[in-house]
Amino acid sequence: MPTPSFLDLRGRRFGLLDFGGDGVPLIALHGTFGRASTFFATASYLAPEFRTVALDQRGHGLSDHGGDLGSDAFVDDAVALLEHLDQGPALLLGHSMGGVVAYRLAARRPDLVRALVIEDVGSVTDASELEHPVFDVTEWPRSFPDRNALADFLAGQGVPALGYFMDSAHESGGRWRLRFDHEDMMAVQHGNTGDFRADWAASAHPALLLRGGNSPLLSRGRAEEMVRARPGTRLRELAGCGHWVHLDDPRGHAEQVRTFLREVLDTPL
Repeated sequence: MPTPSFLDLRGRRFGLLDFGGDGVPLIALHGTFGRASTFFATASYLAPEFRTVALDQRGHGLSDHGGDLGSDAFVDDAVALLEHLDQGPALLLGHSMGGVVAYRLAARRPDLVRALVIEDVGSVTDASELEHPVFDVTEWPRSFPDRNALADFLAGQGVPALGYFMDSAHESGGRWRLRFDHEDMMAVQHGNTGDFRADWAASAHPALLLRGGNSPLLSRGRAEEMVRARPGTRLRELAGCGHWVHLDDPRGHAEQVRTFLREVLDTPL
């Protein structure tokens, strides 16, 4: 894992993981409760052809917590990151909430985007589409005596991707905690639920929509509707995967991403 670096964007401090190399940059945006480190396997499988640069989004990981946690704020952060990197139109990979950020950014600032990889998130993310759009963490304890106790608690809550959450585990003051504020995570979830169909259809960049075959958060019907609503979008489903496709099948996920991005880069702008 690379050593995190830090940068200031829009008056906030953000953690950043640059997985390095001389490959084509790929900017990666994680989902709610996640961190930039969730893309470690993705970056490893895509290297050296692609150089993955992943942001700890606001309220997550080593980035500043609190403040505005609505969807527009996340989009504005990603815009600021791309402007800071100043490497031309970007290849964007977004998982879950990060995918919403990516396609909303493409709708607002098409000049900053070359192509989109959207991992297992729909164009509608509220209760009209999902049975449980918000995962309630308000009653979770804030600290634990050791790492195992934290992991045992999360497992007992039925967390479907234990490693994803444990990426945020750290020791502080002799206790183990998660690198996010629980109230922040509730605000992030509520701020990033909604009907984003207009944003999804508003851009024309090449897009790869990845769906886990067992995903509870992106139905096949919704995914197929998204393809119909947006020319230039292709759908790929990875059998046996849930919502965290990049963790359930990191090699298969990377192969789909690599194949798509190669085709994009072979096509003149």
